Amino acid sequence: QVQLVESGGGLVQAGGSLRLSCAASGRTFSLYAMGWFRQAPGKEREFVAGISRSGGNTYYLDSVKGRFTISRDNAKNTVYLQMKSLKPEDTAVYYCAANYGTVYSQPSAYDYWGQGTQVTVSS
Repeated sequence: QVQLVESGGGLVQAGGSLRLSCAASGRTFSLYAMGWFRQAPGKEREFVAGISRSGGNTYYLDSVKGRFTISRDNAKNTVYLQMKSLKPEDTAVYYCAANYGTVYSQPSAYDYWGQGTQVTVSS
């Protein structure tokens, strides 16, 4: 069992930055690939970024490449999403998720989810 708790969301102006954190419980965090997803009102949940168990491989949604950076600290059981040059279209609830294995872009592949944190980007 893994419990995930996101933090760091908020209201920011376009062009601003935020860093999201996702703290995981348990001693097996390093066995899980981690993903960040987002869901805007009326839209499906979409993959934003993913990171392999060791942190050696990262994956991004095309529209966030060069602006967002995913990282993890296995000693702290935490995964991060650094977001820069934010745009109004980045507004959504952001979720972290854990998959026992590899990174997938499909939400259904993930075993555990956090409760989400709201990110609002004003124009």
